[in-house]
Amino acid sequence: MPNERPILLVEDNPDDEALTLRAFSKNKITNPIVVARDGVEAIDYLFCTGPQEKRDPSVMPAVILLDLKLPRIDGLEVLRRIRADEHTALLPVVVLTTSRELQDIQQAYRLGANSYIRKPVDFERFLHTVGQLGLYWLSLNETVDSAANGAY
Repeated sequence: MPNERPILLVEDNPDDEALTLRAFSKNKITNPIVVARDGVEAIDYLFCTGPQEKRDPSVMPAVILLDLKLPRIDGLEVLRRIRADEHTALLPVVVLTTSRELQDIQQAYRLGANSYIRKPVDFERFLHTVGQLGLYWLSLNETVDSAANGAY
């Protein structure tokens, strides 16, 4: 994939993290992957706070893959904070979760999720899903940054 901005994977389950990283590799998605294992780590990364205070704030993720069921700060609150800040409000956020709850889907979209995808249980389906995510969000999707830089 031509886009080398990082992907922010917000995932607390080590097995799902490993599967996602393996699926990225098998689909030849070469963007750097930043993993936040809870909502606080995601917020620290995005807003350059806490342990991430020295991170270059101009390097923002190409896409955020956000689980909802997270410790410390849940995914819906992370999404709320992303959309509330002018520096992160337009970042693509894909909710990637096991939740099938209608209220989670509705709330994610109300808060500005760009997409809501349930994680497939079967690895082959998961591999395909991650490949499609990579193709769409990293290659085909037009972002404000790509339009501003004339990259389209």
